Amino acid sequence: MPNSKKTTAVQPAPGRRRELLATAAEVFAAHGYNATTVRRIADRAGLLAGSLYYHFDSKESMLDEILTGFLDELWAGYDAVLAAGLGPRETVESLVVESFREIDRHLWAVTIYQKEARHLATQPRFAYLAESQARFEEVWLGTLERGVAEGVFRPDLDVRLAYRFLRDTVWVAASWYRPDGDRTPEEIARHYLSMVLDGITLPADR
Repeated sequence: MPNSKKTTAVQPAPGRRRELLATAAEVFAAHGYNATTVRRIADRAGLLAGSLYYHFDSKESMLDEILTGFLDELWAGYDAVLAAGLGPRETVESLVVESFREIDRHLWAVTIYQKEARHLATQPRFAYLAESQARFEEVWLGTLERGVAEGVFRPDLDVRLAYRFLRDTVWVAASWYRPDGDRTPEEIARHYLSMVLDGITLPADR
């Protein structure tokens, strides 16, 4: 699990800092990390580029804080689910719900993660991305394997393929999800789970 890092000596007002990180996250998501400059973020925030350095020492620090904030909250939610002692199906359901909640809370961070994580993980400062991904895979595969072993999921289930399907089906939603949409994250999760776990066709006897 990544450790949050504080690289800025000066600590400005927390509310303003959060606003600037939210702005930076949206700019990174829209333009990509490499193409985003401190000036571009500052312009979007209505600041001079030099003023942004009062809050953060680099765009790398901003991205680091955006990603660790997202991952720390994601793992807090996942750990609570895992600690609840639920059955395999209920664990899958709860993890999916928690995932959609994190998409709602950290939409731009999720978008950045999907676009940039593989490249960023090769850099020492962002090595925690690879560690988080390995743990993520372990949690999901372990839950699916437990479901097969306990007779909850089909005995012929390809757990690795099922994991990839669930992962991609859920997290790709960040490409279209809007926090101000007409469905809550929990409602979307329930619909996804209904389709994934129960299918989309009516039983033959109906």
